[in-house]
Amino acid sequence: MAIHMFQQLIDSLKKSPKKIVFTEGTDPRILEASARLLAGTWLTPILIGNEDEVKAAAEEACFNIRGAVIIDPVNYPDMENMVQAMVELRRGKMTPDECRAALKHGNYFGTMLVKMGVADCLLGGATYSTADTVRPALQLIKTKPGNKIVSSCFILVREGVGANTVLAMGDCAINIDPTEDDLVEITTEVAHCARLFGIEPKVAMLSYSTKGSGHGETVDKMRHAYEKVMATHPDFDVDGELQFDAAVSPKVAETKCKDSKVAGQANTFIFPNINAGNIGYKIAQRLGGFDAYGPVLLGLNAPINDLSRGCNAQEVYSMAIITAALA
Repeated sequence: MAIHMFQQLIDSLKKSPKKIVFTEGTDPRILEASARLLAGTWLTPILIGNEDEVKAAAEEACFNIRGAVIIDPVNYPDMENMVQAMVELRRGKMTPDECRAALKHGNYFGTMLVKMGVADCLLGGATYSTADTVRPALQLIKTKPGNKIVSSCFILVREGVGANTVLAMGDCAINIDPTEDDLVEITTEVAHCARLFGIEPKVAMLSYSTKGSGHGETVDKMRHAYEKVMATHPDFDVDGELQFDAAVSPKVAETKCKDSKVAGQANTFIFPNINAGNIGYKIAQRLGGFDAYGPVLLGLNAPINDLSRGCNAQEVYSMAIITAALA
């Protein structure tokens, strides 16, 4: 775990403590992470589930969750107000009975706790699929003003002597084949996210071509997206289209694009599609020795994040800190 980076996030939370919803309150990984979080005073877990079952699961696994908030949708006292609020948010797409039925499930109930201000953020997906975490967020939290899509970012950290290497990569998890305009939004969101983790973003919009050395639809897409980013965010340190070697190697950059202010020193990478992004971050993780944190969902009105169903308690703990820091 990148101790220095997470300590910075924890220090920020100590100044402004948050409440985080866990949609799967009886899961042992969630309970272990919650017990660790409760050792501090800067992030309060809200565990969704039957109170007796949550406490029994914690006792069986020997985790102390004293101080956690446990909320059962079955006997939630403000349920009717929540149903009415959800009906209004769905704008005629769901009846009160359909909303009431949906709110029996932790993913919808937890998302509405965030929407109604009971919690600051949500972390789900230990047993739910990504779609089951993202769908309620899109329907109820919705995208920020000016945003049309939800995207994602992975933060990659490799510990080194004296300093860590920290990179941001997007979109590696949500948008299968983003358009030029989608890529503009993704680039903006990933750059802002990078800053939260202490990265001053130097953004490379990646391709198999560097400045016209290759041709094809995806090359055009990345070049045009870069031009649109520069038109809307002239203050960004961004360049494209760039091959990965030109983006990270000063020697290659000197040969291929010596006038670039990004090439050879990029730390934030935008991929042309999910194939490239997913493969790219996993190569960095498995062969490059980086720890990967994410996907961090971007573009929503409140922080909602998704876990891998194969996650462990350490990953839950780390993602909880990241999610709360985004609030």
